[in-house]
Amino acid sequence: MLYRNNKNQTNLNRKGLHQRNLHRQGYDLPALAKSYPPLAEYVKANTHGNLSVEFADPLAVKALNTALLEHYYDIIDWDIPEGALCPPIPGRADYIHYIAELLGVDEPSRNLPSSSLISTQPKKITLLDIGTGANGIYPLLASQIYGWHCVGSDINTQSLESVASIISRNAKLKGGFELRLQSDKNHIFDGIIRPDEFFDVSVCNPPFHASESEATKGSLIKLSNLARNRGEETISRTNSGESRNTIPTTATLNFGGIEAELWCNGGERMFLKKLIKESCVYSAQCRWFTSLVSKADNVKPAKKLIRKLGAIDLREIEMKQGNKRTRILAWTFI
Repeated sequence: MLYRNNKNQTNLNRKGLHQRNLHRQGYDLPALAKSYPPLAEYVKANTHGNLSVEFADPLAVKALNTALLEHYYDIIDWDIPEGALCPPIPGRADYIHYIAELLGVDEPSRNLPSSSLISTQPKKITLLDIGTGANGIYPLLASQIYGWHCVGSDINTQSLESVASIISRNAKLKGGFELRLQSDKNHIFDGIIRPDEFFDVSVCNPPFHASESEATKGSLIKLSNLARNRGEETISRTNSGESRNTIPTTATLNFGGIEAELWCNGGERMFLKKLIKESCVYSAQCRWFTSLVSKADNVKPAKKLIRKLGAIDLREIEMKQGNKRTRILAWTFI
C-alpha cells in the first residue's frame, strides 16, 4: 500500500526493510524524476491523492528502476531488453545488506560527495551471482554499496550482453564486475568457479515457476492484488446480469521475466536441490553459499539436504517488505 509521508514523498509500506536500506522511507518521486526526467510522465496522483507510479505498467516500473539506480547508486543509463526481468530495487538491496551482515561487513558510509554508498571495509569481498539475468542487479548494488568485486554468471548470452552494455556505460564498474557464461545448463558452479579461485559468498534468486503458464498465472494474481490496493476491480457482464471480478483475464508481466529468469523444469524446488548438491563439490571455494527461497514449502527439504551434505552452519534469514515474506538460506562447509 502507498501512503503519504509529505507532499513530495510517496512511501511503500516500509515495515521490515533492512535498517541499512535507503528505501525504508519510500520513494521521493519528484527527486527521482529530477534525476531521471523520463520518469516524470509516469508519476501521477493515485486514488488517495498521493504521488505514485502505475506498478502494473512495465514501462513505469522500468523508468522507476532506472531513476532509483541513478539517484541512489550512481549507476547511469541502466537498461534491459524488452521482456526481461525488471527487479524491485528495495528487495534486491535488502538481500545485499543481509549478506553484508552475514559476512561481518560494516555499514556503508553516508558521508560521500556522490549519492552512492561505499563501504570502508578494508578487505575486498568477492561475490558470485548465479543467474545474474539481463539486469545484473545484485552485482550492481553490491559493487556500488559495498565496493565488492563481483562475478555474474548466466546461461543466456543475450542476458550477459545486456549487463555488459550497462557496465560499458559506467566506467566505475569496469574491473570490478566480471561476466561468465554457463555453457552447460545442467551445471551451476561447474565451469564458473575456476581452479584455485575463492568467493566470500554466492547469491542466487532461483527461477520461481516450473513453466511459462505458471508464471503467467502468478502475474495475474499479482495484477489483481495491485488493482485491489488501488481500490479498483474489473467488471464482466453475463446474461444473468452484471458480475464483478477482481482478477484480470490477461496479464502483462509488469516486472518482466523470460525463461531461466522466471521458470525452469521442476521450478524453485528442483533448482535449489541442484544448487545445494553442487555447492558441496565446491565447498572449499566459497565461504557462504546463499539463495533466496520464495516458496515456504521449499525451505524444509532444502535444509534437510544441506544438513545431509555436511554443512557446518546453516541459517535462515527472513526478509519482509510490507506484507511480502521471503527468506535467504545460507550455508557453509568451512
